[in-house]
Amino acid sequence: MSQTQKSFKVRVKSYHGDVVDLKVPLSEKDVLKLKTGNIVYLSGIIYTARDLAHRKIVDLAKRGELPFSLEGAAIYHCGPIVRKNKGEFEIVSAGPTTSTRMNRYLNEVLSLGVRGIIGKGGMIPEPFKKHSAVYFAFTGGAGSLAAKSIKKVRDVFWLDELGIPEAVWVLEVERFPLLVAIDAHGNSIYKKS
Repeated sequence: MSQTQKSFKVRVKSYHGDVVDLKVPLSEKDVLKLKTGNIVYLSGIIYTARDLAHRKIVDLAKRGELPFSLEGAAIYHCGPIVRKNKGEFEIVSAGPTTSTRMNRYLNEVLSLGVRGIIGKGGMIPEPFKKHSAVYFAFTGGAGSLAAKSIKKVRDVFWLDELGIPEAVWVLEVERFPLLVAIDAHGNSIYKKS
């Protein structure tokens, strides 16, 4: 576990009806309490990852060479717009990308200990039940709203190799507003009744 991850303790701060404040890294106990339709305000460290990053994460994990731990992590399907401001990276916009493209990596990524995936459009629900993880939906087209919850870029991996949208950005977020769209029990708001 990285030094950054250690600074955030797992805890459910409060349950007020359907609204929950959570900190990452997430525990199995925390995600098992969540139900579809819950509004979650997520704080702590999250990782962005799109198609190329997922493939690289899976390949490096198989070789035991992944440079960060994803135990209890939340991955955000996002290719942010980034600029340098006074020598530091700043997220200008961070809207979600369509998650279904990453379905082919889902089982392998969740098996690394990931407890939350953030994106839009949903994913296959069964792996979330199998691995006790949740899928959080964030509204498409609201990239500037997401950027307001991002307090700092903590790190970036594979920027030169993959480019800005595909690199893994390590972001510190505060009260990132999300909706539980697939819970750890396999329930999904995307399933037809």
